[in-house]
Amino acid sequence: MKKTSKSGKRSGAGGGTDSGRALTVRVKTAKKRSISSTRWLQRQLNDPYVVAAKREGYRSRAAYKLVQLDAKFQLLKPGLRVVDLGAAPGGWSQVVAAVIFGRGHKNATSALVALDILPMDGLEGAQILQADFTLPDAPDKIKAVLNGAADLVLSDMAAPTTGHNATDHLRIMAMADMAYAFARSVLVTNGAFVCKLFQGGAERALLNQLRLDFKTVKHAKPQASRSDSAEMYVVAQGFRVEKTA
Repeated sequence: MKKTSKSGKRSGAGGGTDSGRALTVRVKTAKKRSISSTRWLQRQLNDPYVVAAKREGYRSRAAYKLVQLDAKFQLLKPGLRVVDLGAAPGGWSQVVAAVIFGRGHKNATSALVALDILPMDGLEGAQILQADFTLPDAPDKIKAVLNGAADLVLSDMAAPTTGHNATDHLRIMAMADMAYAFARSVLVTNGAFVCKLFQGGAERALLNQLRLDFKTVKHAKPQASRSDSAEMYVVAQGFRVEKTA
């Protein structure tokens, strides 16, 4: 699948990286910058997806993860109602909006709610909500904004890492569990759920539940995910849980 950049140009779903060898930018450790901060900055400056995101107008390099997941699983199409959990700064929402609204926002059923407890700059076509999706009344409020149930719920959320792998794994799995509890309350029959996980063992309970609730459940690690990251994405399609009155 091809994606549309902010400028309207088309680029490959692989992620907008340039061909050929790029020059490596080296960052010297400043007096007020720690070694770890220097390493992070050097990695950012030499990350082809960071460079591509700036060139193509995306708010984060994470946008390419969704571009690549969509290319593999055909998640997005015009007319969908989509919820982007933990949306700030809005990279995933940009990708969604470019597909579901298309040119001129002509599809009457298309809707996008970009939700986060953090503030987020406006995005054409999207309803930006600064709110907590875990509150009991959140599902009903979201469905009211969407004017119906959601076809797709996305979650690229991750808690700040501590450096302790077991702790980080449990924290992101707690977020994933909450994201699915919300998704289960708002998804339409045959809807889809995409969520970031960290590998480590605690994800098995959630995966087992997803396999009961969806027709297909698959794992993927987009090329845009850093090779040294334990993150992966679960893509659950064909929601089949019967809703109760």
